[in-house]
Amino acid sequence: MNNADIAQVFEELADLLELRGENAFRVRAYRTGAKAILELNRSVKEILADATTPLQSIAGIGDTLAQKCQTLIETGKLPQLEELRAQTPPVLIQMTRIPGLGAKKAMALQKELNLQSLEELRQACEQHKVRDMKGFGAKSEQQILDGLAIAEQASMRLRIDQAERLVFRLRGHLELCTAIKQLEFAGSYRRGKETVGDVDILVVSDSPTVVMDQLESFPGRLSTIARGDTKMSIRVEAQFQVDLRVVAAESFGAALQYFTGSKEHNVAIRSRARKMGMSVNEYGITNLDGSQPPMYGTTEQELYSKLGLSWIPPELREGRHEIEWAESGASIPDLITVEAILCDLHMHTTESDGSNTIGEMIAAARKRGLKYIAITDHSKRVSMARGLNEERLLKQWEEIDQINATLEGAFRVLKSVECDILEAGPLDIVDEVLAQADWVIASVHYGQKQSRDEITKRIVDALQNPNVDIVAHPTGRLLGTRPPYEVDMEAVIATAAQYSKALELNSSPYRLDLCEQHLIQASAAGVPIAINTDAHSIDGLEVIHYGVLQARRAGLLKSQVLNTWPLEQFLRWCDRG
Repeated sequence: MNNADIAQVFEELADLLELRGENAFRVRAYRTGAKAILELNRSVKEILADATTPLQSIAGIGDTLAQKCQTLIETGKLPQLEELRAQTPPVLIQMTRIPGLGAKKAMALQKELNLQSLEELRQACEQHKVRDMKGFGAKSEQQILDGLAIAEQASMRLRIDQAERLVFRLRGHLELCTAIKQLEFAGSYRRGKETVGDVDILVVSDSPTVVMDQLESFPGRLSTIARGDTKMSIRVEAQFQVDLRVVAAESFGAALQYFTGSKEHNVAIRSRARKMGMSVNEYGITNLDGSQPPMYGTTEQELYSKLGLSWIPPELREGRHEIEWAESGASIPDLITVEAILCDLHMHTTESDGSNTIGEMIAAARKRGLKYIAITDHSKRVSMARGLNEERLLKQWEEIDQINATLEGAFRVLKSVECDILEAGPLDIVDEVLAQADWVIASVHYGQKQSRDEITKRIVDALQNPNVDIVAHPTGRLLGTRPPYEVDMEAVIATAAQYSKALELNSSPYRLDLCEQHLIQASAAGVPIAINTDAHSIDGLEVIHYGVLQARRAGLLKSQVLNTWPLEQFLRWCDRG
């Protein structure tokens, strides 16, 4: 298990303990430990193996958590967590995902109304049973109804980072099985969707029974839904479904294409095949008139080639323009890749709410191969994050000038800030100071419940300010927990295009904001996109690949992404004049 996996275990432990009404200090200890582990600059496994640095010597990690870390590293699971999962009704966990509904109120509702599902909670609200309970009322009842859609979606799908961690564990477990000759993951996970509804696994093996036995022994398995000769479905943590199919080697490519989807892409593929006198399914390609033997798809490339198409990257398979792009062997557009990223233009340090210093962020960025970064600590309005006022900001920029002088051109740190757009409209830092920056991010953190017109005007006005270069996480959404605020994105995109400004694709898997639809609209309008991590620690720099996945799904080209531009080109763009 890596650090993120261990932190997730402790966060889940804290959630389940809180639901059981355990001591608040104990719950907080697990959350503190999870945060401390996420902020480590070494792996827990490495620290445990180093006798000179006890894990419990790190702030936030005591003897109990250190011992549990040891168990997780050695076994990949924690008996205490499995016991709590078995003792906690799944609906309780789902209810805590309703915005504003805490553990205590969720427990009260579940116990009083004997709820077994979110649908039963919805019915109770619609029948006005909730408002009559102690501690609730008509307003609380309506808030629960409004938040149920978010909770229902979150209970059915995993964020891409959660799915990635599950896939990592499943792959490691299945690769121990010597009967497996080929192994790939398909479905929406392979297409890089921001949330995943289930995990599809394709395997080539002469011993399907052995393979299914191996999956059934997966440590996270809760139950087996179905098991046949070559197909199997199980449920893992939080009732998430995993489907396994064992296929023939000569059909592996066809099956991978078919089960990767999407449905719209496969409909277009089948339609094209029919026009060419062929039929295509998960087993391969055949001629409709039977004049030739079946043409199986050993690889996806072979299948697409038989249909007169270039291979299509999975992220593009959404039934948009990918067939047109791939026709007659034409080149698929030069999609953005992680390797093309030269800079990160949104990150935080210990000057505001980050966990690492400027020097530590520089070292981590250089280790990742980046050529320049922007230090964008919060402005003073974000008081809970120790946001910088004008005086502190100028002092930080003086420090950055001194750092750049020592780097001698080998690397560049941009003097920047994440400047709040205040509720009343103006920016949080005066223009005289912003004019001295290399790069200015504007963002909305407060007043997110304002009307559509009010929020739109705030963002549009910020984009019109000559000192602002970009708007960060433009819709403010948090996947599974907070919907986007009301904003007219067409007006925002049009303003960004008119004033030659950029919009951010925030790579945090909790945000992935902009969504792919808005990215498509922005790129069509000629608005440059910056794919940033919004890192608050050196580990936070690692989320860049989620943003790249999102950008690829929208068909973004390397040239449309600011982060791929050499420093000189980027600075020329910033100095639009």
